[in-house]
Amino acid sequence: MYRLFVAIRPPATIRSQLLAQMAGVPGARWQDDGQLHLTLRFIGQVDRHQADDIADALAGVRFQPFALALAGAGYFERRGVVDTLWAGVQPRDPLAHLHAKVDRACISTGSAPEARAYLPHITLARFSRHGGDIAPFLALHAGLASPAFTVDEFSLYESRLGHAGSSYHAVETYRADGHPGARDD
Repeated sequence: MYRLFVAIRPPATIRSQLLAQMAGVPGARWQDDGQLHLTLRFIGQVDRHQADDIADALAGVRFQPFALALAGAGYFERRGVVDTLWAGVQPRDPLAHLHAKVDRACISTGSAPEARAYLPHITLARFSRHGGDIAPFLALHAGLASPAFTVDEFSLYESRLGHAGSSYHAVETYRADGHPGARDD
């Protein structure tokens, strides 16, 4: 079985900027460079046949390159307890359109439709239990911003669980239309 998701990998300059911000919250398990990504679609556990079908279906997703920038910080709660700190991105519309195309490609292979509303973000930290006070971190990073960066590809990733947490491995990368190296099939 394979545990898959589709994501955009921010450029090294953006990842470095994010890594430099990761501190000051007791109990936070900060992401490392290899874990920083912007999820387009979580797929979950699939067998090899469906993984191959998903990879093939994603090859049919067409999109034009677009620009994104970091925009603020936030958090998700589970049962009233903070479990994730994240960095936001703007604008959201091109991501929402790409997410919808990726979702349709996954559905065409038998995957269930995405059940949650799509909120584009880059996860910075996770919490196993009650973490420390996140208010100072959020106040400090409310104005988090970056220069715009170009999104001209996305990848299908496999998530592997290990003693040090999850590691992510790109299975296939899909280029934007009209970008050098774009797929012609």
